[in-house]
Amino acid sequence: MKLIAKVSKGSRMDQIYIPKNRNGFAVGSYVILKPVSAEKAEDNPYFYNVKEIEPIKLELANEVFKIIDTETENYDNIIITGSFLEKGFNFNDIDLLLITNSKLDESGLKQKIEETTKIKVHLIILNNASLIKGLSADPLYHMMLGRCIAKKRFVFNVKRELNYKILDLHLLKSKTLIDNFDILSGSEKYYLIRNMIAIFLFLQYKKIEPETVDKEIVELFNINNVSIIKNNMIDKKSFLQRYNSIYNDTFKSVMDGINNGSKHK
Repeated sequence: MKLIAKVSKGSRMDQIYIPKNRNGFAVGSYVILKPVSAEKAEDNPYFYNVKEIEPIKLELANEVFKIIDTETENYDNIIITGSFLEKGFNFNDIDLLLITNSKLDESGLKQKIEETTKIKVHLIILNNASLIKGLSADPLYHMMLGRCIAKKRFVFNVKRELNYKILDLHLLKSKTLIDNFDILSGSEKYYLIRNMIAIFLFLQYKKIEPETVDKEIVELFNINNVSIIKNNMIDKKSFLQRYNSIYNDTFKSVMDGINNGSKHK
């Protein structure tokens, strides 16, 4: 791994600041400093709300970027998101967004990545227009990009547009928690709760990203942290009472939006 940093002037000694997300640069290790010549800073991935990541995951991310660079001629960005970026190794696959306007052999690219990394890949290929449209109307896009690693830097300033029919479809998924509480795992409950709260916040035009959604869950359900949900340690009666209340309020807001939209047509 190569790190590129700027020499900063200090009061007694000049210094170089490097990120905590680094592989092979442990505290106390000796390194060689040399001026940058042909290397480019943009060759290093960009981290968005990823506070720390295991070195082996960073190696996998760079390997994925390398494969796509080799197999694909033109693309706008490569973005890794999802549970792969959460602490630990409790992920089943790598969620991967490939932003491009070119036609690709999606199955062939997916197979190549899986054969090389030995990990299943959930590959989504989008063009820029579809990505912008998704960000404007769909809270799940905000959740995906709220915490990610990207090959290239990105900035998306989009105007939020409430598409109540899309929100209704997403919210319907979270209703399954009410009917299937006893048979769902902690991880499944957490996914359905997070889905509902993301919609809840989206309707209020609030910022949506994994960390802010988790914080809202903690406050709304009066728990210490979301691990209580993931470990299936929540009290059924009190939890479902609160969950039903939030779900019904959110559902009413969505239905009101659909009905008012129909009246305006």
